[in-house]
Amino acid sequence: MRVALLQYPIAWADKETNLRLAEQRIAALAGKADVAVLPEMFATGFCTDHPELAENMEGEIMTTLQRLANQYEIAIVGSFICIGNRRKGLARILPPKLVNRGFMVVPHGEVQIQDKRHLYAHGGEDKFFEQASERNTFEYKGVKIQLLVCYDLRFPVWARNQSGYDYDIILVVANWPDIRIQYWDALIAARATENQCYIAAVNCVGDDGMDLHYNGHSIAYDTRLQPIVSFADDEEGTKIADFDIKPMYSPVTSSTGRFHAPVSSNLRITTSMGSSMLNLSGTSRMSDATL
Repeated sequence: MRVALLQYPIAWADKETNLRLAEQRIAALAGKADVAVLPEMFATGFCTDHPELAENMEGEIMTTLQRLANQYEIAIVGSFICIGNRRKGLARILPPKLVNRGFMVVPHGEVQIQDKRHLYAHGGEDKFFEQASERNTFEYKGVKIQLLVCYDLRFPVWARNQSGYDYDIILVVANWPDIRIQYWDALIAARATENQCYIAAVNCVGDDGMDLHYNGHSIAYDTRLQPIVSFADDEEGTKIADFDIKPMYSPVTSSTGRFHAPVSSNLRITTSMGSSMLNLSGTSRMSDATL
C-alpha cells in the first residue's frame, strides 16, 4: 500500500482556499499512491471556536473529497469539523453536536469515520466538540487501518492493538504546534513500538490564526522503527511510503483446533527494501529489533 503524506500550510478558516490546495495535491498523486493523508482539520485549520465552519456529511467538504477519490482512484484520509447526529428528541433542546470527524473516503465506496476521542482542552476543543464513544477500524485493499486524530496519539489504551491483529497500520492526522513537537516525535515512536505495527503520521506547517507555529515532522516508520520517509523542520511537500503489508496471521488447523499462525510482512519504498517482521506469538508482534 502506497501512502502519501501531505505536509503543507492550512489557510486559517478559509475552506475555499484549502479545498483548492487539497485538490491540487491529490490530483498530483494520481496513479502514484493508494492513500493520501491530509492534516487534521485540513479544510479550516484548528478553528475550534468557529461553529459556522461545520458541515454535515453531505456538505461541500465531503462531496469534494468523494469526487476527488473517484476521479483519481485514491482513498483520502483526514478530519474536519462535522455536525454530528443527536438522539431523537435531543436535537430539539440542545445545540448542534459538533465533532472532529476523522474519515477515510474510499473511491466509489462508502466513507469510513472515526471521531476524535480525546479533546484538547488547551485549544478549547472540549468547549465546542463532543468526543467519540467508540473506536472504529478501517479497511482498504485488504489492509486494516487505525486512524488517530491528533491528541488521540497521546493515549496508549485508546490506540492499543488489543488482539495483536486488530490493524496493520496506524495513520495519524494532526495540527501539532512546534512548542510541543518533542512529544509528537516521541509518541509516534511509542505507539508504533508498543503495537508492533507500521505508522504514518501527518502534521501541518505554517502559522495559524491563534499565533501558533507548526513545523511538521511528519514521518512514516516500519515495524522496526526505521524511518521510511520523514520531513525536515518546516518542510512543505508530499512524500510516499510504500508499505507491502501482508496479513499478519493465517488460519492453521492443528490437532487441538484452529489457531492463527504468523506470516511475515515486508515494507519497501521506491529506493530501498525495509526489513521484514516476524510475529513470534499469537498475541504480540515482535521483531528482533525491538527485543
